[in-house]
Amino acid sequence: MNSIRIFVRPDNTATIICPACNAVTQTSVARYRNKKHAIKIRCKCNTVFKVELDFRRHYRMQISLPGTYRVIDPPGGGGGVIHIKNISRNGLGFTVSGIHHMKPGQTIRLEFILNDNNQTKLIKEAEIRLIEKNYIGCRFLDEDHLEKALGFYLRR
Repeated sequence: MNSIRIFVRPDNTATIICPACNAVTQTSVARYRNKKHAIKIRCKCNTVFKVELDFRRHYRMQISLPGTYRVIDPPGGGGGVIHIKNISRNGLGFTVSGIHHMKPGQTIRLEFILNDNNQTKLIKEAEIRLIEKNYIGCRFLDEDHLEKALGFYLRR
């Protein structure tokens, strides 16, 4: 069974579109927050499909950018080359090659260049939130003037 990703609005509502008949339904999904994020839906046309609810506050753009990281807390935790897979106003996800020693809760410094017209260089501190083998998800800690450049980049 194929699944469809649905972004949930801040008011906990979502628009669900049946993949078979294109019927549109606006519904509250508040009861699924902090619980199950994948649900089965049965449309009026009797089609059953899986919906993955995405409760993120900001849109996450899929990208492919090189960059570097350095662990700053605890000091001397290492660093290396990264491949950024996705980015939002609040954070990003990246992969590393080989073995790493990062752990959730560590603070890292990320450096990368956006592929926008200005080739904007970003240096962001972030907290590691998720580690799945060589994939690392992190949340930005700093709010600075470069936030405007990132916001503009995400609107492309």
